[in-house]
Amino acid sequence: MNAVLQTHDLVRRFGGFVATDQVNLAIPAGARHALIGPNGAGKTTLINLLTGYLEPTSGRVSLMGQDVTRMPQHERCRQGLVRTFQINQLFMGMTVLESVALAVSERQGLGFQWWKPLSARADVLDEAAEILDRLKLLPDAYETTRDLAYGRQRLIEIALALALRPKVLLLDEPAAGVPTGESRELFDTIAQLPRDVTILLIEHDMNLVFRFAERISVLVSGALLLEDTPEVIARHPKVKEVYLGESHG
Repeated sequence: MNAVLQTHDLVRRFGGFVATDQVNLAIPAGARHALIGPNGAGKTTLINLLTGYLEPTSGRVSLMGQDVTRMPQHERCRQGLVRTFQINQLFMGMTVLESVALAVSERQGLGFQWWKPLSARADVLDEAAEILDRLKLLPDAYETTRDLAYGRQRLIEIALALALRPKVLLLDEPAAGVPTGESRELFDTIAQLPRDVTILLIEHDMNLVFRFAERISVLVSGALLLEDTPEVIARHPKVKEVYLGESHG
């Protein structure tokens, strides 16, 4: 297996507290991989280590075979590692099209020209519209972001991430705060993304996880308990005990 994203004995301590404990994770190209675990298991800490928001106490992070452990966040992003957040990070006063066009412009190194009329950059508009169409957001292109339902706003954040042309997309609880009907639509849309985008997601809704993921890693107390298919994870007695809240004799 050629991993596009990999950790090697990754450890993060906060004083005497071990938040990430010797984690070895390998995500192959095109994967649909979920990271689950109880509250406080260290899932977001691990994502922060992968993206460079935090530095590990020890261990390494590799992206497409390159050691990126000490690489800053913006450089990892340029190398193709892009994330979303539990809480939306959006341009609420912009239209949906303007927001995605700005992200495309920034990727092209043209963010400094944002003061110019959008109509002058047909290539940027075309790419932004293509991304919106892929995520079924094109009907909302000229809507102001703040006026859209929360589920649509979550899709806009994914659109901004796709505008950066990620090779690996990290989704931190994409369905958080989204009503059930909208969350299913959101995940159906995510599932249709092309396989040249590898996806690692954190999500608490197990129904969504089991529908979407092909492999699942279970994190408990900062350490990986096991990794397997959704079918095996759903039946595993230890997972039921520590995560699904069921006890077994």
